[in-house]
Amino acid sequence: MTMRNLIFQKPEVRVAVDVTGSLSYGWQHLLGKKRYTKYKLDGLKEDLERNKNYPMVLIQIPMYNEKEVYKLSIGAACALSWPSDRLIVQVLDDSTNKVLRALVELECQKWVEKGVEVKYETRNNRNGYKAGALRDGLQKQYVQECEFVVIFDADFQPDKDFLWRTIPYLLENAELGLVQARWKFVNADECLMTRLQEMSLDYHFSVEQEVGSSMYSFFGFNGTAGVWRLQAVYDAGGWKDRTTVEDMDLAVRASLKGWKFVFVGDLAVKNELPSTFKAYRYQQHRWSCGPANLFRKMMKEIIFCERVSIWKKFHVIYAFFFVRKIVAHWVTFFFYCIIIPISVLVPEVHLPKPIAIYIPVTITILNAACTPRSMHLLVCWILFENVMSLHRSKAAIIGLLEANRVNEWVVTEKLGNTSKQKCNAKIAKKPRSRIAERIHVLELIMGMFMLHCAIHNLLFAKDYFFVYLLLQAGAFFIIGFGHVGTFVPN
Repeated sequence: MTMRNLIFQKPEVRVAVDVTGSLSYGWQHLLGKKRYTKYKLDGLKEDLERNKNYPMVLIQIPMYNEKEVYKLSIGAACALSWPSDRLIVQVLDDSTNKVLRALVELECQKWVEKGVEVKYETRNNRNGYKAGALRDGLQKQYVQECEFVVIFDADFQPDKDFLWRTIPYLLENAELGLVQARWKFVNADECLMTRLQEMSLDYHFSVEQEVGSSMYSFFGFNGTAGVWRLQAVYDAGGWKDRTTVEDMDLAVRASLKGWKFVFVGDLAVKNELPSTFKAYRYQQHRWSCGPANLFRKMMKEIIFCERVSIWKKFHVIYAFFFVRKIVAHWVTFFFYCIIIPISVLVPEVHLPKPIAIYIPVTITILNAACTPRSMHLLVCWILFENVMSLHRSKAAIIGLLEANRVNEWVVTEKLGNTSKQKCNAKIAKKPRSRIAERIHVLELIMGMFMLHCAIHNLLFAKDYFFVYLLLQAGAFFIIGFGHVGTFVPN
């Protein structure tokens, strides 16, 4: 009975956090109390233009064999509105393709001829992956002149006024170490999988990042579309490659040093969602395994840190890491994919309606409300998230135990701009002859289990759990046979 009660209470823990976060966000939205609105940005811009005391800004663009997007990212960074003599664009190219390296260098040279200071930097190895590239880039002699560093992944395309809408925050507040912008997805309508990703990420930015910024001055750096004060980076110990979430690692260490962060919710930077299931799985493995591994490495450091308040340490350990990065994955998988099906097979396991229906519905609506245009996809979203919780739970366990694949780093495949994506999507939907690459055994096993429970419920029970179980089984089978997202041949 005790174990059963413990299992049933876990969804309530997560929904409590979701409700608290959403209510906090709604309160801030209604009263205009988002943290970034407290700054008078227009006045800061006017002072900067009048005094003409522009700080030196470094823009880092790490890339690895980015054939489809390197022109987009370099072009967008070089076109930013900022005095050319106060801006350095640093392209950190770890590409292994020599022909592609030559093309990237040629693109950099084109912008140099247009008067932009572009530094093309390469390495003979990929030590530390992205963290290693960023760390090596900051060690260059010319970086010593810079006060701020902006990071854009290779598929990010900022608007021209990005620096004018971020740098003034840092000039106004000397305690501010990071300004983070939100993401805007250029290929959200490419397929159903990208629409569902948009729903999850919109919740992440609109609630998790916004509330963390407004209430705690802390949130996890997203690794891109952010501006760091270089002093904060150095004070935190610089980039470390001990986990696959080097961005979160730096943010936590900087926060423990007393630096504050602000999230600018009305500033969006265009980028691309992974549209192939293979790319998405690798991304989710990294995003789930890395935080769990970082939690293992930093828990003691957070607990014994004397520079931040107990309340902030509690938020970082419990809400940020434990609930959202670890428990949430396990609760989603075990509740939706294990507990509910077992309650059908074992009559002694009774699920009250608040646990079986009301709590899941509340969680779903709270998450999806941040993307109103996709509210009609609620059912698809929860079914897809339940399937992905299988991989996220496994990845979190790998991170906690530091098992195999804990440091696996696979660069997310990118297809380029919207028009090119549409063209690639047509090609992508052509099936490959190597069928085995599209089969996912774990999903098929779970689908068979769900189908068995659905049939059992339909034949012997008086409730209607079979409706959910049939839909969930269908989702596992669809994904198990590779019929999700687009499928791009190598």
